[in-house]
Amino acid sequence: MTVRVNHQWRLATRPDGLVKETDFEWRQEPLPTPHHGQVLVRSLYLSLDPTNRSWLSDTRSYMPPVAIGEVMRGLAIGVVEQSHHADFKPGDIVQGMIGWQEYACMDGTGLTHLPNDTSLPLTAYLGPLGLVGPTAYFGLLDVGKPQARETLVVSAAAGAVGSLVGQIGKIKGCRVVGIAGSIEKCRWLTEELGFDAAINYKTESVHAGLQRHCPDGIDVFFDNVGGEILDTVLGLMNIRARVVICGFISQYNAVGPVPGPYNFNNIFTQRARVEGLLILDYLERFPEALTELSRWLTEGKLHYRIDLINGLENAPRALNRLFNGANNGKLIIGVTPEQ
Repeated sequence: MTVRVNHQWRLATRPDGLVKETDFEWRQEPLPTPHHGQVLVRSLYLSLDPTNRSWLSDTRSYMPPVAIGEVMRGLAIGVVEQSHHADFKPGDIVQGMIGWQEYACMDGTGLTHLPNDTSLPLTAYLGPLGLVGPTAYFGLLDVGKPQARETLVVSAAAGAVGSLVGQIGKIKGCRVVGIAGSIEKCRWLTEELGFDAAINYKTESVHAGLQRHCPDGIDVFFDNVGGEILDTVLGLMNIRARVVICGFISQYNAVGPVPGPYNFNNIFTQRARVEGLLILDYLERFPEALTELSRWLTEGKLHYRIDLINGLENAPRALNRLFNGANNGKLIIGVTPEQ
């Protein structure tokens, strides 16, 4: 008789800089058995996100760090294989914090049903119709509050969130300038997504590029990066500008203290507003965002890319693609086949 097993990644040590495979332990354990009130979920697709790196550091954050020896935390889409829970039945497609593993026994907390909509691939529910879409939607519209004809600048603009932010900005009538890390990514932003301009930060001065493409200054900055790019934009803000802080990709792997922005005083002189965005604050309003995002997708106003890497064993190495610029769209691990 073949014994079914569960493969998983557990945290072995806290990373220093970029994560290494040796920071995790690859484990093979017997398939878990669900008890009363539990479901057994088989993971199909695992989302890799910059915040995964912050969960590995033993520092204060919006969620406690992953403990040494614990299965690595991660949002995933899965299928219910066994159920002893009244709200779930075998075959249901669900989403939740399944973690970096093939199977998980869960009590239903934080586990949500996904629509039975065959017109969209399941991976869309880790992209524009997952946490990514509402992050872009609420971050730009609720925090950034863009107005028609204003100039919006987006860092990590070819990423999962940034690419949606720019497109939503265009829908709302903004002039949109993206900052990305390759010629191909910049071409995608301008030729396919409709950005007005794009700056390749690896080959040109971001300051010079912003001065050229934002001659009337910057009204809204949606920042996923932090560091020097944030500092540069702070020096070019218009009066009453809004800065949305969505992430700090440039700093998650820092091995020492990171200096604060040198242009911080411009927040005072330009009477700007800087506000952090945590998508967990908007969970109750997700239907609002998903309705609009779905409509824009159907109308062809939103486009997205999925960067799919098959094999859970590749997760630690793949995570670094978010920080070295190698990823191309929403980064997802294919864990097990859909069928």
